Amino acid sequence: MANITAALVKELREKTGAGMMDCKGALNETDGDLEAAVDWLRKKGLAKAAKKAGRVAAEGLVAVESAGRHAALVEVNSETDFVARNDGFQAFARESAKIALNTDGTLEGLQAAHFPGASETVQEKLSNLIATIGENMTLRRVAKLEVAKGVIASYVHGQISEGLGKIGVLVALESEGDVEVLSTLGRQIAMHIAATNPVALDASGIDPAVVERESNILREKNAGKPDHVMAKIVESGLKSYYKEVTLLEQPFVHDGSKTISQVLKEAAGKVGGDVAIKGFVRYALGEGIEKEEGPDFAAEVASMSR
Repeated sequence: MANITAALVKELREKTGAGMMDCKGALNETDGDLEAAVDWLRKKGLAKAAKKAGRVAAEGLVAVESAGRHAALVEVNSETDFVARNDGFQAFARESAKIALNTDGTLEGLQAAHFPGASETVQEKLSNLIATIGENMTLRRVAKLEVAKGVIASYVHGQISEGLGKIGVLVALESEGDVEVLSTLGRQIAMHIAATNPVALDASGIDPAVVERESNILREKNAGKPDHVMAKIVESGLKSYYKEVTLLEQPFVHDGSKTISQVLKEAAGKVGGDVAIKGFVRYALGEGIEKEEGPDFAAEVASMSR
């Protein structure tokens, strides 16, 4: 039996982030072999991660990484906001966004990418982080934008650290004009997107099923009208809907007297060239995730009194 010293336990803790008793147990199991103990903890950690996988992870961080004409946006979820403030979790989210810049922009591509400074993939790194921190976490989604000329502007709302927050936005501005002026405009538009959450750039980008649903609502509200009147009502109603939900038609939050489309036209003179939005992405932390409802307090008290 090897002599498991406090110094050896400490070294293993620093290397893995695991608890003291887990480290001691791992060293006992591996007869004091440090590297074997690391592997033993990883295997144990992966088993724990599998048990935690059923728990809802709706907190976490959105991470943005920009490199001029290309940028990436990543959402990493955790079970609690407390974990989102963990240095290790933040470092993972930030590094994942950096790695995403050099992937194909898919979640699978990012998960399989090599994590710098480690002999593991991004997904394996996350699994080890789950074992260390003790919560379920998921690398939920990733987006990447590029332009041949111009800039990818970004904005992070609710920022808790550089490039990390609750809402992240990327907007691709294509132009041959002044990059600095273009970047300022892009950030303003990114802030607008964070505030208004447009569903598409213009009407052509809206899902036809959504357009049909809006049309049916208008028809139901105006049931009984003659067909020629109904057609005009639906057309007018859809135009109003597009002004609400498409980026180019929305009133600019920084100047409500102008639409985004008008802002772009006016910006051409300042930038020194035509400006076009080629795409945008907006991630709001946890959107679309159904959180588990907590226990009914009244029912819990009632059950205790039986």
